[in-house]
Amino acid sequence: MQQEKYEKSGGRKYFLFLIYFMVLLLVSFCWFSIRGNRSYPDISILCSPQIRTVHIVNISQLDLLPDLPLERMMYEQPKALKPLRTDVLMVTPWLAPIIWDSSFNIDILNAQFHQKNVRIGLTVFAIKKYTVFLQTFVETAEKFFMVGHKVNYYIFTDRPNDMPNITLAEGRQLVVLKVLSYKRWQEVSMRRMEMIRDYSKERFIHEVDYLVCVDVDMKFSDEVGVEILSDVFGTLHPGYNGGPRERFTYERRKASTAYIPPDEGDFYYAGGYFGGTVEEVYKLTNFCHTAMMTDKGNNIEAVWHDESYLNKYFLYHKPTKILSQEYLWVEGWGVPEFLKKRRFVALQKNHNAIRNKRDLDRMRNSRMRNKFQKY
Repeated sequence: MQQEKYEKSGGRKYFLFLIYFMVLLLVSFCWFSIRGNRSYPDISILCSPQIRTVHIVNISQLDLLPDLPLERMMYEQPKALKPLRTDVLMVTPWLAPIIWDSSFNIDILNAQFHQKNVRIGLTVFAIKKYTVFLQTFVETAEKFFMVGHKVNYYIFTDRPNDMPNITLAEGRQLVVLKVLSYKRWQEVSMRRMEMIRDYSKERFIHEVDYLVCVDVDMKFSDEVGVEILSDVFGTLHPGYNGGPRERFTYERRKASTAYIPPDEGDFYYAGGYFGGTVEEVYKLTNFCHTAMMTDKGNNIEAVWHDESYLNKYFLYHKPTKILSQEYLWVEGWGVPEFLKKRRFVALQKNHNAIRNKRDLDRMRNSRMRNKFQKY
C-alpha cells in the first residue's frame, strides 16, 4: 500500500518536473532570441503527456502550406516566335506587361487565382450627386467585373440612403463607408487618396487581397478579370495614345511635389483607375496624400490634382502591370483600330448638374482642351 502510494507520488513529481523543464526550455529560447536578436520560426516543441516525453522537431511554416491539386487544362500552345500582337507595345522597358485583348488566356489566369482564393476590393467615391451613377456602375460590374471571384464593393459616400438595391452574386457584397463631403470637386478628388490610405490600414488589409480603385461615373461594357491584378498597376490615359512626353500634362511647376521635368516620363496614367495589393496601394496613396498636403501647405494645387501625384509616383515607382486604353475609354470618342475592346467606359454626363460653375470654368480652360488629344 505504501509502495503504491510512493509510486503515485513519484509519478506526479516526475510529471511536474517535466512541465517545469518545458517551461524553462521555452523561457530559454525566448531569452536567447531577444538577447541575440534572433528568432527560431522553424522550431516546434511537441509534448506528449500520456507517454511523458518532449520532442523538439524542425517544422517550417512552408511545411504547413496546402498541397495544390494539378488539374488538366486544354488550350492553344503558345509559340515563342509568334507574338500575340504586333500593332501595340506589349511590355515596358522594365518588363511590366501591358494588357491588351489577345495578350492573355483568362481561363489559365482564373484557375491560378481560384487556387489562391483571392478576394478583390473595388473602391468608388459617390459624393453628392455622383450617387446617380451607382446603379449603372454596380449592375454592369456584376455582369462584367471579376465574374466568378469574391468581390467587396467599397462605396465611399456622404449619402448612404441613396444606395441602390441590387441583388449581388454569391461571394460578393456591398460595403457602404460614410465619409464627409467637400464643397469643391477637386477637394473630393484629392481626398480620395487619404481615405483609401486610411481604410487600407484599418480595414482593407484584413478583408481583401487586392484593391481596384476607379471612378464611379463609368460603366463596364466588357469583361474585366484577374488579368489586371498585380502588385501595383496603372492605366494608360485614353487621351494619350502616342506623342512625345513633352506634351503630357504633368505638373510642370518646380515648386510642386508633383513636378516632372520635360525630359522625363514614360506614359501618362489616368487618375481614375489604379490598384494592386493592399500593401502597395497603401504605399501609393500615402505618397500622394503626403505630397498633396505638402503642396497645400505651400498654397499649391497640382494641375490635375490626385492624377498629377499618381503620375509622379509611377515615374519613380514603376507599376508592375499596365492596363491599356481598353480598360478606360470615353463614350462617344469613336473606336481606333488598335482598340479591340472597350471594357470600361466613361459615361457622358451633364457637368452643369454635377459640378458648380466655378469648377466648369476651370475645366474649359486651355489645359483641358490640350489634355484630350485625339488619337
